[in-house]
Amino acid sequence: MTKLLSMNRRNFLQASAAGALAGAMPGLIGSPAAAQTALTVGFIYVGPKDDYGYNQAHAEGAAVIKALPGVTLVEEENVPETVDVQKTMESMINLDGATLLFPTSFGYFDPHMLAMAAKHPDIQFRHCGGLWQEGKNPANTGSYFGYIFQGQYLNGIAAGHATKSKKIGFVAAKPIPQVLQNINAFLLGARTVDPGITCQVIFTGEWSLAVKEAEATNALVDQGADVITCHVDSPKVVVETAAGRGAFVCGYHANQSPLAPEKYLTGAEWAWGNVYSDFVKKAQAGEKLGNFVRGGLKGGFVKMSALGPAVSAEGRKAFETTQAEMMKGGFSVFKGPLKDNKGDTVVAADKSYAEDAIELESMNYLVEGVVGSTA
Repeated sequence: MTKLLSMNRRNFLQASAAGALAGAMPGLIGSPAAAQTALTVGFIYVGPKDDYGYNQAHAEGAAVIKALPGVTLVEEENVPETVDVQKTMESMINLDGATLLFPTSFGYFDPHMLAMAAKHPDIQFRHCGGLWQEGKNPANTGSYFGYIFQGQYLNGIAAGHATKSKKIGFVAAKPIPQVLQNINAFLLGARTVDPGITCQVIFTGEWSLAVKEAEATNALVDQGADVITCHVDSPKVVVETAAGRGAFVCGYHANQSPLAPEKYLTGAEWAWGNVYSDFVKKAQAGEKLGNFVRGGLKGGFVKMSALGPAVSAEGRKAFETTQAEMMKGGFSVFKGPLKDNKGDTVVAADKSYAEDAIELESMNYLVEGVVGSTA
């Protein structure tokens, strides 16, 4: 018994059939009645929980719900976006009795989470990102995400006040809509300070490639960028490399100010503790969980790192004024007239998008002034 409980989750199902274990250890399987007050929640991370980035932000949120009454938390880190994550989910359900699972990485959704949701219709699965579709995906699945491009817009304002070269840089993983939103918002925020600012973007091709992230950061600095931000799983390499080259940095996912205290301007952070607490409390009360959950600064999904010592008084005023407007709700980061970097109009002069505009979920362009390609 002890040996089984201490096994790696991904090896568990190879050693014992899930059904046989459930029969031998019924106490590990949660009952619908017990779920009203007691709840076992599973979190799965694609990288380490202390990565100063994506995984750490989710782990910090998980730590918040761990302190809630009646909650048992089970976690596994460094789970690749392969069939391994299905094995982890299976063992969390059958070994730990988890009835609410958060597979947090983008690549966990299809086919892995969808396969497990079909196999376990009584288990709730919620995925971080924008991939869930009503009428297509199972009712026991859903997605949650935040309008963190608002944070990148504020990063851009800080960057616009700090840049001397009028060139800012962005290290990005993949050209998916959420990443493109962040790149575009970063430049648009900077251009409220100076319309002549441009942004160079380099895509690494993967969420976590430390060597390529360092190479991309150095290349951006070599090309004159003096403020750098990113959208990769762990900004640690980008932040340390940029600061080491004398560039200012804006953070992402979590607070990276300890890595570059003098060069860190601010950062767009997740506030997942609020989001996860809401899911958990609803599950404990037997209420229906949302299938498509979104929010921004006002909704408490996103927060900003404290402004660093390098932010000027003028920059601080512009940052705080815009942040206050965002907190009222309905703030438009993307408004016309707006062209993409190929010269085509993407937002008409009389059109603007509030933060919750569904059209932003499918953004496939880079705005005018971004030097780089989505190909």
